[in-house]
Amino acid sequence: MTSPYIASRAQDPWSRIWCDTTPRHLAGPGDPRHVTQALRAGGWKNIGDPDFPHVVLASPDYRHSLVLEPTPDAYGAWWRITSGDWHAALGGNTPVEIIAGFTDALLRPPPETGQEIWPVLQEAGWTVERDERNNERARHPDGMTTVERSAGLDSDRFSWDVVVAPPTGLGQHRLWSAYFDDRTPGHPLAGFVTALTDPAPVSRVRYEVPHSHLVTQVERGAQGDQLAAAHEARLKAARTAARQARRASAPTTRPTSAPGAVTTPTARGR
Repeated sequence: MTSPYIASRAQDPWSRIWCDTTPRHLAGPGDPRHVTQALRAGGWKNIGDPDFPHVVLASPDYRHSLVLEPTPDAYGAWWRITSGDWHAALGGNTPVEIIAGFTDALLRPPPETGQEIWPVLQEAGWTVERDERNNERARHPDGMTTVERSAGLDSDRFSWDVVVAPPTGLGQHRLWSAYFDDRTPGHPLAGFVTALTDPAPVSRVRYEVPHSHLVTQVERGAQGDQLAAAHEARLKAARTAARQARRASAPTTRPTSAPGAVTTPTARGR
């Protein structure tokens, strides 16, 4: 017996017409599978409750986890990424391409040298400021977007906050925000900032962008099969990155025999 066809957004990208949408940081959430399926391709396990509307993924060594739990408030922290030492939370309207800049980095070995955040922002035209308490803030030229590393007035512990809020006159409600504690490793943070500042458009359906007056959408670029092929190539790259990371972390020398150990030759039949 064949299964009946049931209309679902899981049928994307074939069921709708897509637009190149810029700027990406105002383009709305996008398809969460851009993040979750790449992690699954990298070996992360799905340990969520199939009867509950959430996704819970754990890395192969269980060091890292990702929880996606949609709530009625799209501005709340739908995405939570944690380790034993740090945690991050991102709002429901955060573009998945920007989240993927962070999560993709978790599939790769950490670089040998540290990665700076502020030069990436400055090269993209952001204005960077620092105060006497070593709090640092970068402002996007649009006046709506900030990246800040700061400590509370009653604490010396720093944290990272990314806020996208409309300009004066459009209200003070945040479009989306992200939080990372200061123990978050530098390479996923750098991946996040690199994706945030990437000028390339992202694919979104017209009229399904939360704040359409803030973006430009053009009906051109990849559609249907092209988007599906690009996603498959992305998953293949995730598998390759995960394999390379496993090889990099594997022991490089073979265990030696214990002192005084005797190797017994294989007996041959007479």
